[in-house]
Amino acid sequence: MDKLASEYKVLIVDDVPTNVMLVQAILKKEGYTLLTCDSGTKALRIANEKHPNLILLDIMMPELSGIEASREIRSISSAPILFLTARTQEQDKLEAYSSGGDDYLAKPFHLAELEARIRSLTLRQFTQ
Repeated sequence: MDKLASEYKVLIVDDVPTNVMLVQAILKKEGYTLLTCDSGTKALRIANEKHPNLILLDIMMPELSGIEASREIRSISSAPILFLTARTQEQDKLEAYSSGGDDYLAKPFHLAELEARIRSLTLRQFTQ
């Protein structure tokens, strides 16, 4: 997957810089091409312009929430969306999935679980 990873664009969307840096550190060692932003509005623009293969999306963000951004992104992209969020209520998860989300991981999360979920979503795309 090493060669494929370098051609695989991952958009990380979170308004907390330390969260972005943590996820970047994990994915950088795997060789992914990384895109980042700090709002749902910017995520929508980047999804439209750069066509990421995977989107990691927080729910609680300024301007446009992750849920709203997911709905908008779904109208232009079929890239898997993995929600990474501190929101853990059942209603939050249901809204995330109904907005077009493919997976959901609550913060704080174990790095190995994040890596496994990303691997699962990326491998699924390569085998289709």
